[in-house]
Amino acid sequence: MTMIARQGPHSLASASGLSQGLIRAAIWESGFEDAGDAGAVDAQAYLRGFGAAIGYDLSEAEWVAALAVAVTPIPEALSVMGRIRTDLTCAVLTNNNLLVLRHFSRLYPEVAARVHERACVSAEFGARKPEPNAYRRCLVRLGAEPAAAQFIDDSQANVEGARAAGLNGHRSDSAEDLAVALRSRGLLLE
Repeated sequence: MTMIARQGPHSLASASGLSQGLIRAAIWESGFEDAGDAGAVDAQAYLRGFGAAIGYDLSEAEWVAALAVAVTPIPEALSVMGRIRTDLTCAVLTNNNLLVLRHFSRLYPEVAARVHERACVSAEFGARKPEPNAYRRCLVRLGAEPAAAQFIDDSQANVEGARAAGLNGHRSDSAEDLAVALRSRGLLLE
């Protein structure tokens, strides 16, 4: 997802009374978020665990609102996504938990409008990118063959994981490079 949106500091600090540093340590630096992304817990257990980790019993609505505030869309990349040929099937595989999947269309409305039910989170597959099984299981869900899939990410490790799973992979870290990569493969509307 980092190609189309960036997640900044959560607004949970004001709701919980904890500093952003303490929240970051409790969730991201502790391995809790990675476990959620790997599907170790379902959506409700993730939410309970998140609240327990920060010592604040937040509601699902509070969690979604905080994440929505923390997500910063990258308009240039979204613009490129809007120029992908309409006869192509687009999907997203993001390292995220099952709550993100449940609320994907609210959190990432521009992307959801293009990929519809093909928004995939790693937690569904019990493996996080760059683990090859994350891509393989995602492709099974999508009914796609690895060799027919083009995977683009800003992380070289994720691209290498996709290649190990048999996908065509390309690393791109800007909207301009994304457009060049898609155009060179004949994937953009001209």
